Amino acid sequence: MSPAAAPASPPSTWSILLWVVVPYLSVAVFVLGHIWRYRYDKFGWTTRSSELYEKRLLRLGSPLFHFGILLVAAGHVAGLLVPENWTKAMGVSETAYHAAAFGLGTVAGVCTLGGAAILVYRRRTVGPVFSATTRNDKVMYVLLVGTLCLGLGTTVLGNATGHPHDYRLTVAPWFRSVFYLHPDTALILRAPIGFKLHVLAAWCLFAFWPFSRLVHMLTAPIGYLTRPYIVYRSRDARLGARAPRRGW
Repeated sequence: MSPAAAPASPPSTWSILLWVVVPYLSVAVFVLGHIWRYRYDKFGWTTRSSELYEKRLLRLGSPLFHFGILLVAAGHVAGLLVPENWTKAMGVSETAYHAAAFGLGTVAGVCTLGGAAILVYRRRTVGPVFSATTRNDKVMYVLLVGTLCLGLGTTVLGNATGHPHDYRLTVAPWFRSVFYLHPDTALILRAPIGFKLHVLAAWCLFAFWPFSRLVHMLTAPIGYLTRPYIVYRSRDARLGARAPRRGW
């Protein structure tokens, strides 16, 4: 009779702190922070647009960034929330899945970082835009660009060396286990250091999100579809019934 398998060792304090406490703390701050911001800072719930100061670089960088970030978000939803056996059941092989994920992920990452680089360059070189940039904006750009660089760098380096890590066996099931309220730290600990840094940077970004201009992602100008038209009236005396009275 073979001896019984040794029980798995309990996770360390650092593992619990990084892969259990940090995720739940980030989610709590993300949700409660948005509620607080909307309740007490509605007038500050804005992108603080700087379009009036400069438009040429903005026309190039903003669409490129937003197009790329939407693809990045869609790829993360598919990669983290859709289990591997679901794609196999749909007839998608692992080779085809990873080839599509790598190709689209690279295009999305390059577009996002390219757009972000243009926007950062614009903020640094255009005087009025730089003057309107707050410390909060600078922290937001560091967290956002850092998270994107870590994600894209990990993906590209893994495929360039010929040993890409299958995150759907480690990071994705750990991520889902967090929302199942039964986090499995053993899964994320098997991931390479690049993926771990990318995940931690993302949790920091989500915790900072409610207090930055990124809150505009959760709003849409739906009211513009139903609001009444704005009526403009001319002050030209020839178009009125009577001449306007002279002022001072």
